[in-house]
Amino acid sequence: MSAHPYLITMKFGGTSVGSVEAITRVIEIVRRTQTNELHPTAGGDMRQVVVVVSAMSGVTNALIAAAQAAAQGDAPTVNRIIEGLRQKHLDTLAALVPDAGARFEVEGEIDSLLTHVHSLCRAIAVLGELTPRGLDVVSGLGERLAVRIVAAAMRARGLPVDAVEANELIVTDDHFGAANPLMQQTRERTRARLLPLLERGIVPVITGFIGATEEGVLTTLGRGGSDYSGTIVGACLDSDEIWIWSDVDGVMTADPRIVPEARTIAALSYDEAAEFSYFGAKVIHPKTILPAVERKIPLRILNSFNPEHPGTAIVDQPSPNGHAVKGITAIRQVSLITVEGRGMMGIPGIAARVFSTVADQQINVLMISQSSSEQSICFVVPNNAAEKAQRSLKAAFEYDMLRHNVEKIWSQEEIAILAVVGEGMKTRIGVAARFFGALAERGINILSIAQGSSEHNISVVIDAAQTDEAVRAVHAAFELEKM
Repeated sequence: MSAHPYLITMKFGGTSVGSVEAITRVIEIVRRTQTNELHPTAGGDMRQVVVVVSAMSGVTNALIAAAQAAAQGDAPTVNRIIEGLRQKHLDTLAALVPDAGARFEVEGEIDSLLTHVHSLCRAIAVLGELTPRGLDVVSGLGERLAVRIVAAAMRARGLPVDAVEANELIVTDDHFGAANPLMQQTRERTRARLLPLLERGIVPVITGFIGATEEGVLTTLGRGGSDYSGTIVGACLDSDEIWIWSDVDGVMTADPRIVPEARTIAALSYDEAAEFSYFGAKVIHPKTILPAVERKIPLRILNSFNPEHPGTAIVDQPSPNGHAVKGITAIRQVSLITVEGRGMMGIPGIAARVFSTVADQQINVLMISQSSSEQSICFVVPNNAAEKAQRSLKAAFEYDMLRHNVEKIWSQEEIAILAVVGEGMKTRIGVAARFFGALAERGINILSIAQGSSEHNISVVIDAAQTDEAVRAVHAAFELEKM
């Protein structure tokens, strides 16, 4: 190896480690990456690799179901789920590591972890309550099982590896269910634990999704947490690149299930990728990008089932591709909340009161639009938060409604947000006109409009029933199939 080996941190999602065949493919990807055969870079003939793995597909949901069943006192369901998970993991291990002696210790660890979670479920049943802290311990078990199987399979194929649980590395606050990493402590622990392994030529195989408080209490990083783990570890190690492996060929110009001619986007800026992830593209979660941005580390979104495909590179400043818009995405299952009244005009602090009220209820606001006359404010929230948002706003503005400064607080369901994304929009005249024109030609009514000051996206609210037709119309209008 050279004095400064090219370091790639690779994160594999649940489907990428979801079966014997998938894990075998992962091992081949790691081996080919080490020798610079797969997606060659300036890294030289040999590259160092760090691997972060999710739970096998379906396992986390099964564990959550077991914990919920325990809280309801449903012991037969708990037993069935845990025994099913035991069989699934032991069968996978046996297929990947035929030597009974080589898998003996790992079988014991799998059995011990599942016995532990069974005990936790019994404790939950006694309490009759599933706390966020308890759910974190149970739901994080899938990664702890998967990391042992993947590491054992790699070892059986001659790769020097060491399985590492991320609660040794990632220090978080105690916001159970969606913990936030404490980056300075995490960086110190990660480098102290992993750099000596890399110097000895060992591949660290690390659990995604989980961390621990400074006191050692297990936490999880929430939705998208496994990918987030990958970029946290990659950033702490000052990796040259971070590769996120899933089951799609990168970020697409649109959902290919809606637009069959959709194309993979070769390169996105960090800002564009954040917009895509925020507005419904499930390939990457918004939090995932942050650690890479702070260290200016290139990300690559790749498909473990099609590893030769170049995927999507996410970098600081990609080369222009001639398209003002790079893609279109949609968020469904949302509601439009409107606060309106002629008496709102010119009264300071109305908007602040609206959004502080919603924030107090821990409701995520996805899009905001306000009329220039200040007579109405509308914003979009997830469907499951709409009733709570209305209720809290009516309580907060009860006096204003009695005085008729605020006349109406109401919600509109069965809507969707449609967003076009691309940094090129800020230098191209007529993008909004083409966007709105494409919708008008199909008779699609726009209920609300928002454009960020960054000009990376234009978002509109439309009737949910017209979402697929709208996506196809706008994709065609911007000729994204030619990207």
